[in-house]
Amino acid sequence: MKYGIVIRYQFDTSWLRLSRDERNRHEEVFQKEIVGPYVDRLTVRHFDAEAFSAEYSDFLLIETDDLQAYYYFVEGLRDSDFIAHGWVRIHDITIGVPDGYKEYEKEHENDHDHA
Repeated sequence: MKYGIVIRYQFDTSWLRLSRDERNRHEEVFQKEIVGPYVDRLTVRHFDAEAFSAEYSDFLLIETDDLQAYYYFVEGLRDSDFIAHGWVRIHDITIGVPDGYKEYEKEHENDHDHA
């Protein structure tokens, strides 16, 4: 089963005080060391949201059918400088299944015929 996961987070002003070059270097580390080990099992996309929300500045949209890989990705994120230096605060995490009801109906269609 495929899952869609949204991680909403807020960049701290300490992140914004870093130069753009420093931020870009940390972004490269994020892509290589945090996302990289799971690139064959996770699709990770970043979205800016600060112009649309006051509660969080950005969010990640992750798709996977491997919740263990996702969990390890989050552990790597929590161990990273982004969290340790207080540059990022995770606001919330939402997980869902795209059109999960369709899969349910497909697997249980015979059950409904006998009801």
